[in-house]
Amino acid sequence: MKKIIYAALLTAMTMTACSDNAYDPGEPAPPQPTADNAVDKNVTIDITAVHQTMAGFGASDCWMPAWIGKYWTGSRDAISELLFSQEIVDGQPKGIGLSMWRVNTGAGSAEQGDDSGITTVVRRAESFMTADGSLDWEKCPGQRYFMERAKAMGVEKFVLFSNSPLVQYTYNGQARSDRGGKSNLKPEHYGDYAEYLAQVAAHFTAAGYNITHISPINEPQWSWNGTDQEGSAWTPDESAKLFRALDGALTAHGLSTDILVGEAADWNFFCGDKSCDSGNTQIPSHFYEPGSSSYIGDLQHVKPLFCGHSYWTDTEWESMRNTRRDVASTAAQYGLEVWQSEWCMLGDGHNKDEYAGHDVCSDMDRAIYMTKVMHNDITVGNVTSWCYWVAMDYRQVNNRYLLVYLTPAGGSDGDVFAGDGTYAPAANLWAMGNFSLFVRPGFKRVDLNLTESCNFFGSAYISPDGKRVVAVYTNVGNKPVRLIETHTGFGAAASVRTYTTSVDKQLKEAVVAQGESVVLDAKSVTTVVYDL
Repeated sequence: MKKIIYAALLTAMTMTACSDNAYDPGEPAPPQPTADNAVDKNVTIDITAVHQTMAGFGASDCWMPAWIGKYWTGSRDAISELLFSQEIVDGQPKGIGLSMWRVNTGAGSAEQGDDSGITTVVRRAESFMTADGSLDWEKCPGQRYFMERAKAMGVEKFVLFSNSPLVQYTYNGQARSDRGGKSNLKPEHYGDYAEYLAQVAAHFTAAGYNITHISPINEPQWSWNGTDQEGSAWTPDESAKLFRALDGALTAHGLSTDILVGEAADWNFFCGDKSCDSGNTQIPSHFYEPGSSSYIGDLQHVKPLFCGHSYWTDTEWESMRNTRRDVASTAAQYGLEVWQSEWCMLGDGHNKDEYAGHDVCSDMDRAIYMTKVMHNDITVGNVTSWCYWVAMDYRQVNNRYLLVYLTPAGGSDGDVFAGDGTYAPAANLWAMGNFSLFVRPGFKRVDLNLTESCNFFGSAYISPDGKRVVAVYTNVGNKPVRLIETHTGFGAAASVRTYTTSVDKQLKEAVVAQGESVVLDAKSVTTVVYDL
């Protein structure tokens, strides 16, 4: 996550062709779809035109799941069900069926308490290492709880990620840094830290978890010299040194787990178009161009894969798309698959014609905007995985950062460690579920042709066995949309169902009768499932 947390950073963007958007936040629930007031839209789904294979949709357990899983024993089952369940009961999904779960391998700041230098108590993170250097697998009970629930409900991929080296191995003995643009990991401990990460992966692999990747550095562009959370900068050469040590440790443990390279703080860092406070500009050429001092393309556990974050590059439709065209071009230059591994609505400066502002927009308005980011990351940037940042946290100002809102016992100023509070799913949760519950790992994106704008857009996918086609549409307008469909490569479906997220629906299922058109609610996100 960014060094500047939940802060305004960007300036307002210019107006675009979307200036005719009748976007009126705060108005009553839009009219339901009827044949009388729907706007016809021509769409063509062509399953013969195939694009990237999707790896999964996920979220991270930073930071609150560590404490909710440990202390909220009366609520945690229901909260985990919202994130991981794939069950649909009487036309209503119980959750959003995440297929990927990112697990923070904490640096041990929680055990240090106030000596950690991290003043935001809930962002201190445990590790599995004890004071004498041994590993205790009974530690991190809250995180282990959510991992167990995720595996039980069918999450297919687990990614271990690290914000900081273990405090036992850092220059300042803390998980926050005083090193500016350099790593906080002491030179003599690269091998020790790599061995620790490999041991964590080996332990959970033996317990039946599919640990597909370890991401050992996070947003290395920032110096992380604040007191809000764990973090460390990394130069490209320092990163490569750790990647090489970790590659050897994974091989020694006989693991198939790969190393996830990148966690670029935003897409402009990935493309090399931005400077940062640490002076580091880690871009694919550092790691995948032979002859570079930080080249790692020959390592056994490094595949042609790079991940970045969608923060800050999300303020306006056309600029969003231009940035992602650069992402796709940069990835193609080095033959890379790309994952989007963190996003929430950190920034300000949005085009007011597309998003009127955090203070006046509703929960559903923010969820609709999130799908713009998802859509452009996937269809323009060609990412194969898309992950939200924090799955849950306290209700924040404007409530624009989360999937699940938490309120501790005693209210917003209550103690999260005191036991169960209350929780509520955000519209973001259900809108993300329009993708995650239905576009499963192995689905391939296919062509969906329509007259696309920031007011109406969609993408389509086909299952590995070719028996299911899924289309996800966002209708930002004030009127329902009737789809006038053309299908290439498949005929009439045996069944067609829609799942709608709107101001008054949470992935609500509806059956489309044979011969009837699909109609999308106004101001909604809708998944159409065609079983062939």
